[in-house]
This record gives sequence, structure tokens and C-alpha cells, in this order.
Amino acid sequence: QVQLVESGGGSVQAGGFVRLSCAAATYTLMYSSYYMGWFRQAPVKEREGVAGINGDGSTSYAASVKGRFTISRDNAKNTLYLQMNRLKAEDTAMYYCAANAGVGYGVSWSLNHAEWFNYWGQGTQVTVSS
Repeated sequence: QVQLVESGGGSVQAGGFVRLSCAAATYTLMYSSYYMGWFRQAPVKEREGVAGINGDGSTSYAASVKGRFTISRDNAKNTLYLQMNRLKAEDTAMYYCAANAGVGYGVSWSLNHAEWFNYWGQGTQVTVSS
């Protein structure tokens, strides 16, 4: 069982930056091998995979955020991060972190298959004003 808690959201001006955190509470020692992902959902839009990272540290990003967002993890702290720079109004959404202990079919694949992730946080809102 894994509990995920996101933090760090808020309101920011376009061009600014925000760092999201996702703390994982788990009794397993296998967190470092988990696939982790950040997803977002804006009102009246479908959920979108933003960034993912696997246990080896391989990463993948949505085209809309590549070069602006960076996903990272601190396995010693069981924490996932999303550094979001040069924010745009269209980045406004509820951001969720997700985890899966399985192997999957690659980090890029996992971002297109949110249903594969079996642990989700409650979300943190990011609002970017232009």
C-alpha cells in the first residue's frame, strides 16, 4: 500500500516557476523501483500525462512541457518532484502524482496509460495568471 501526498501548488504569474512535491508513505523498501508520474487535469479537459520517471531514472515528458519541466526523485526521502519553469496560462490545472510498482512498457508508455497507475495522490492546484 502506498499513500501519495502532493504539495507545492499555488498561484503564480506567467513566466514564473513552481516546484511540486509528492511524498510517498509506504512500508515497502521498493519505492526506489517504482514508476512515478505527474499528471494534470484542467476543467473540461482530459487528464494528461506530464512527466514520468522509472526506477533507473529514465524520464519522459509531454511535448507541451519538455524543456520547461523537470521530474526528479529522492529515493532516500521517498519523494517525487516536478520543477515547473517558464509557466504558461495553459499549465493551469490540478496536478496529481501517481505510482506503480510494476515494470510497465517504458516511461513514455506509462504517461499515455494513466489507468496503469494504481496509486494516486489527492492533487494540488497550480494556477498561472497571464
